Amino acid sequence: VAVTGVQTCALPILLHEKNSCLNSLRFVQSRMLSIMTKENNLVQVPVKKETAKEKQTNSLKLKLDDMAVIKPKTDKQKEFFEAFQRGDYFMALHGVAGTGKTYIALYKALEEVMDRNNPFNKVTIIRSSVQSRDMGFLPGDVDEKMDVYIQPYRQICSDLFKRKDAWDRLVEQGHIEFVSTSFIRGTTFMHSILIVDEMQNMNFEELDTIITRVGDKSKIIFCGDYRQTDLRKKDDKSGILKFLDIAGNMKEFSRFEFGIEDIVRSSLVKNYIIAKTNYEDGHHGQG
Repeated sequence: VAVTGVQTCALPILLHEKNSCLNSLRFVQSRMLSIMTKENNLVQVPVKKETAKEKQTNSLKLKLDDMAVIKPKTDKQKEFFEAFQRGDYFMALHGVAGTGKTYIALYKALEEVMDRNNPFNKVTIIRSSVQSRDMGFLPGDVDEKMDVYIQPYRQICSDLFKRKDAWDRLVEQGHIEFVSTSFIRGTTFMHSILIVDEMQNMNFEELDTIITRVGDKSKIIFCGDYRQTDLRKKDDKSGILKFLDIAGNMKEFSRFEFGIEDIVRSSLVKNYIIAKTNYEDGHHGQG
């Protein structure tokens, strides 16, 4: 009986110790699994939901698919599109007003910059400070003064993306910038597409400075018409013609001359320029 009593009393103790060992083993296994999971980067991290502000920011970003597809409207525009496509990198779009020179230049430049398969990072639009040769005549600080000259490009970008804030979004994304000739000395433009607009309002020294700023893997497009110059000094006015003559001796240079037949702005503009040209031709003939 005594032996039986001892065995009977020992059974719960043995069972208790067995349960304790199993519990301890389960605890150790649980800890080891936890450590292994962390070491192998398998810890499940809750996915952070996009905030309303982040959603709004992402919706503001412009992509290439957001831009309208523009087809050339004239044979001369088609020539430029083809030259741009084949990789010409030193071009001049010269000719009468209303032919879409700046519009198609900016369109093709943005098309390449926003395509990630191309080496170009930014479109840089360059203009002379002001037609008066001195930005000091305009009110406000430098940014406010230059904003007056940014307006045509704001309008083009709004039309291309069908959004009034398109220019601002492109600037924020680093796709485009506006630079005055007053601030380009010592600068090298790398991986950029430069659009030198209203080139007839630049003297030869400005045009010469710009072309010598072009760095590696960049393109440059000059737009303008010598007949529309706001310059008054004879030497300044002839700067564009001297520059085009020099560039014409380079095999890299492509020039596209836009005439009355290329005017696309409106029939009114076209008819006015025809009348003005006839008047000037007749006036010079009488002289």
